[in-house]
Amino acid sequence: MIFPIGNMLMSIHTPAELGSALRRARKARALRLEDVALAAGVGIRFVSELERGKATVRLAETLRVAEALGINLVLEDPLEQPDA
Repeated sequence: MIFPIGNMLMSIHTPAELGSALRRARKARALRLEDVALAAGVGIRFVSELERGKATVRLAETLRVAEALGINLVLEDPLEQPDA
């Protein structure tokens, strides 16, 4: 999964890497856990666990948190080649 950080892209391979990237994005936007949780329609505990890389978080809620932060998650398939 490719995760945009500012103008750069970061490859995400683990829940911990995704959580860390989301935390950096939240802090860069000067948002509190409460702000993100409210905007995403999830609990504060969920956002906290997501940022800590808890591996059992739910995908739908994770995507809502990313959306609340204005983050685009892009899946890149290295086997797919763009048309020339």
